[in-house]
Amino acid sequence: MNRIAFAALAVAVITGGALAQTRTYTPGPQNIELPADWAQRFVRYTTVDKPDRKIIRNIYINPEAFAALRPGQPMPYGSLVIMADQRARLDAEGRPLLNGNGRMIPEPAFIAIAVQQKERGWGEGYGPDLRNGEWEYARFNAQTGARMEGPLNACFTCHLQARAQQDFTFTTWDYANRAR
Repeated sequence: MNRIAFAALAVAVITGGALAQTRTYTPGPQNIELPADWAQRFVRYTTVDKPDRKIIRNIYINPEAFAALRPGQPMPYGSLVIMADQRARLDAEGRPLLNGNGRMIPEPAFIAIAVQQKERGWGEGYGPDLRNGEWEYARFNAQTGARMEGPLNACFTCHLQARAQQDFTFTTWDYANRAR
């Protein structure tokens, strides 16, 4: 291979491909894709019982971000956190049934999926009342995996009000910072 061809190949490899197109960022859930294999590949690092809502909330993270979690540090770019809810099994009076450890027993299927993803430059275009650093949010149909339309202001405002100092995350920050 001559020097010019080798130099061109090196530049292409370093820059991710000479013909790679830069994707323009526009605020919104369209930026997030739900990986088809998330339930098998992602790490479920916590489960939260929500007795007031009669649901069990399972929180997953992509393995690359999980491996990069560091106490006191922001989440790495490329972090994809998935919240997958299940209904709790109920007794005849409508109260959640508990297992031997006092935890709610889930019904088998997911009923709701919400995703939080962090990428460099994301969040631009939101005002201070919604901007969550470089995070975006999306909701997906639990049966089909299709992105669901509708406002996501509740995601933004909840994470903004409660967790600006924890990189706008709840359980992920808590997991990364707990004593192990």
